[in-house]
Amino acid sequence: MSFDFGVIVQYFPLLLQGTAVTIAVSVLSIVLATFFGLIVSLLRISANKWVRGVSFAYIWVMRGTPLLLVLYFIYFAGPSVGVRMPAFVSAVVGITLVSTAYKAEIFRAGVQAIPNGQIDAANAVGMGYLLRMRRIILPQAVKIIIPPYVSNCTLMVKDSALVSVITVSDLMLTSTQIVSSTFRALEILGLAGLIYLILTSVLMAIQSYSEKRLATPFR
Repeated sequence: MSFDFGVIVQYFPLLLQGTAVTIAVSVLSIVLATFFGLIVSLLRISANKWVRGVSFAYIWVMRGTPLLLVLYFIYFAGPSVGVRMPAFVSAVVGITLVSTAYKAEIFRAGVQAIPNGQIDAANAVGMGYLLRMRRIILPQAVKIIIPPYVSNCTLMVKDSALVSVITVSDLMLTSTQIVSSTFRALEILGLAGLIYLILTSVLMAIQSYSEKRLATPFR
């Protein structure tokens, strides 16, 4: 079977529509997971053992549960307990729940990597918890967490393909539907793969730029 560029030209607009959905799901999930991940990470290192226990339990459950199962549970099992959400919302919620756990551990590792001496110094000059986190700990932790954070975001973009199983018209579902009607898997799936590669390459470029931008000279 010869490679048909005409199929790519014909269905490229549809694939772009699916790509827009993939980007929307990924960006919303990344933003929400980053926000909640930071909160959970701070709870994880709380002085209160019950707060630490609850946050640990959440991280343990979400990291140990496949994303696909979480998506199925939210979209198909949710209505049985009165929780009904559109497919798109279910996709964002599912990815956010799982990714929050991973980002929380990334943030926690970054925060705990800061030397205790700096924290003691901040306490000595009278800095409160929030001021200490904002001016001393988090700015330094950001430099540490960039590689694992961006790697996790890259995985989120790729894992977003799983939302096709709950009827979200993302790039993956659009591609499979086109293949089912045209039987041109080589052209359509090849183009879809290239689009995913472009999306993840953008994140890798951001990681490289951020590392260079935040790099500090060795002293």
